[in-house]
Amino acid sequence: MHEYSPLDDMGGQPAQGSGVKPLQALGISLRWVSGGVGHRDCRVVPRPEPASQSPGLREWLGSAAGGCPLTRAIAPGALLPDWNEDLLRSVPGGFFRSIRGRITVQPRAGRFYPGHFLAGAPGVPEGSTAFRIAAISPDGVMTVDFNHPLAGIDLELELRVVNSDPPGSPPGDLGRAAVMNGPGMQARWRDQPTDFLHGEALARGDDGPDSAFYAVPRMVQHLDDTALDRIRHVYRGLLPKGGVVLDLMSSWTSHLDPALAPQRVAGLGMNADELAANPVLTERVVHDLNTDPRLPWPEASFDAVICTVSVEYLTSPVEVFREIRRVLRPGGRFVATFSNRWFPPKAIAVWAELHEFERMGLVLELFLRAGGFTGLGTCSLRGLPRPPGDQYADRLATSDPVYAVWGEAS
Repeated sequence: MHEYSPLDDMGGQPAQGSGVKPLQALGISLRWVSGGVGHRDCRVVPRPEPASQSPGLREWLGSAAGGCPLTRAIAPGALLPDWNEDLLRSVPGGFFRSIRGRITVQPRAGRFYPGHFLAGAPGVPEGSTAFRIAAISPDGVMTVDFNHPLAGIDLELELRVVNSDPPGSPPGDLGRAAVMNGPGMQARWRDQPTDFLHGEALARGDDGPDSAFYAVPRMVQHLDDTALDRIRHVYRGLLPKGGVVLDLMSSWTSHLDPALAPQRVAGLGMNADELAANPVLTERVVHDLNTDPRLPWPEASFDAVICTVSVEYLTSPVEVFREIRRVLRPGGRFVATFSNRWFPPKAIAVWAELHEFERMGLVLELFLRAGGFTGLGTCSLRGLPRPPGDQYADRLATSDPVYAVWGEAS
């Protein structure tokens, strides 16, 4: 598994006498492997007092103040309840409550749903807040999994002091904070394909020509500055220096860290004025992948391909991923990054249905279905403070989350 962490370069203690206040933030990083895919989920939280933790974590937290990351292996059952076969239940499909506001939600194998979708169903454990549909039989009977998505998996927990000032209160228990609210949802259930790409999944609210929608240039940033800085960090950590890069679904900025010093950067996008304004690009191509998913380059043309906050707009994503594999050189890496903001009319329908961590699962599924990729990995980063001057600073305390999924051409 690639050792990249979105928390790298955020550590370090202020020098004595520097006048800088002591660091009060803690980076919690959870590493795990499922189906041969490496995952790392990171949160930045206000640093708790050691006295508020269990004796084992109390000593460990005190040691983390030294500035070096500390890691601990977590066996199944030590941090959250171990896998329990009794929490696999059979539920007739008629008990699935498929209406949510104006959206009709259908049960899909491998997907997660809120617990109230099975309200009144027999055999549902009391107090269940979420569940996963493991399988659906031909007659509609669902095998429902009420285990935590990380149950039964060997974990590695890392703590490090980071240079940040996150909003909110310190978490009560650091271990529990690491596994709550999403981690584990990006992996397949028992390595079985997840039903993300059903018939309506790739439909869009606005099915009009993309050429018309993108005709007017949008010289704006779609995420806050902190999130964009971390995306540049993702690319710096995963892409080769001095390489030939394809910026897929590009715009007026490519989010590549200058330290990468790419030899050449080709940009493929929808608006000629946006591409012309991008100073990093050495080649510019206006091309609609939803009309023609083929890429206008020969095989093995690039050392790396990036796609920044745009993968959710592809209506033929598997075909595009296969093309990406074709134009990558062996060992070249494709990295897709995204967050929780997008243009609703042009995003595929399934994107809005999914939990944020399930979206990593969807992109991972695209890699797996396209084939020809190895070294698959995902990472997430949440909890950093939003920049004070950001346009949403009065409404949102935390920075936009960053999610990344990548694979290497075999």
